[in-house]
Amino acid sequence: MKVDEPGSPQAEPYYNPHVAALPKYNAGLNLAAAKAVSGLDQIARLASNENPHGCSPAVSRVLSDGSVEFWRYSDPNCELLRATLAARLEVDANEIVIGNGSEEMIAAASRAFLTEGASALTVAPCFGLHEIEPLAVGASVVKVPMTADFDFDVPAIAAALSSGPNIFFLPSPWNPVGAALDHAGLARVIEATPKTSLFVLDEAYHEFVSDAIPDGLAMLKKAQRPYIVLRTFSKAFGLAGLRVGYAVCSSIKIAKMLSAAKTPFNVNAVAQAAAVAALGDEAWMREAVSRIRVERDRVAAALGAMGLRVARSEGNFLFFDSGRDSAELAIDLLRAGVVVKPWLEPSYRTFVRASIGTAAENDQLLAALSAILQA
Repeated sequence: MKVDEPGSPQAEPYYNPHVAALPKYNAGLNLAAAKAVSGLDQIARLASNENPHGCSPAVSRVLSDGSVEFWRYSDPNCELLRATLAARLEVDANEIVIGNGSEEMIAAASRAFLTEGASALTVAPCFGLHEIEPLAVGASVVKVPMTADFDFDVPAIAAALSSGPNIFFLPSPWNPVGAALDHAGLARVIEATPKTSLFVLDEAYHEFVSDAIPDGLAMLKKAQRPYIVLRTFSKAFGLAGLRVGYAVCSSIKIAKMLSAAKTPFNVNAVAQAAAVAALGDEAWMREAVSRIRVERDRVAAALGAMGLRVARSEGNFLFFDSGRDSAELAIDLLRAGVVVKPWLEPSYRTFVRASIGTAAENDQLLAALSAILQA
């Protein structure tokens, strides 16, 4: 019997087993879906760590002044944006790689520095792509769990680093937990990382940290070791929908490897122009961040008053133990018009991550959560 005859087995293409077995990325529910499920128009979107205050007016101006030629390909090298960042960060522009969000840089690093049988180390609970992207290229992933008080287990991380992983993905501030390493903690982790391991420090929430948290890029520069520092315009700068982030590398060679592992024209012209404009209005960003931090502390105190265990946070989100199935709690909150992210990683399925929204959105979360817990 031929395989294409009626009733015969259908021919199948080859499926990459590493990709076929990947865990699903836990993305936040979009607005249209939330409205459809809840039947409500007033939705508090607190699942994706976005800036609830939008973006700088400077961004809106540059995108409406006609200077962006939508019919032309974008600059594949992001020359203006890299030069602007280089001056700001005091690094060589050739050590900066711009990505379609810093997420693309995680994928590119995995493609460039991992192969089948290689190893990656990160923390648990983890940002999904720190696990997914290494697994996609056939690498193994080891995760060091957080401590009982929702912090980095620095001694355990140092011990795990002794095995010499090819890549070490470290988020600080830590998505989803919120903790960030202080100077002593980061120094110890840097010292424990073999120089044959690529240290990838994910600082997506860098702009939100308090004065007690060091600049990871500055510390890694002094350490004179191989590194990539990831940052993004999606959070503090409010450009999540435009997808633009960047990697600062310890050498031009590492930057070239990272660039080779991404697609050409990966960052569109609108995103590049918006990012440059956003960098030119740092005062707007700082004011928005200040408002978010005030709300973060207020919401954390309110959650604690409900008897919930809340992790300390240096980001624009809170991670708390609901004491019940987080997926079911998220559905109950959705019915009240509140979208949060239930954490679905094994061992953390009672935890919820809630972004900090406007004061009104945060009040909506607190009121809905209080009613559910008292029911």
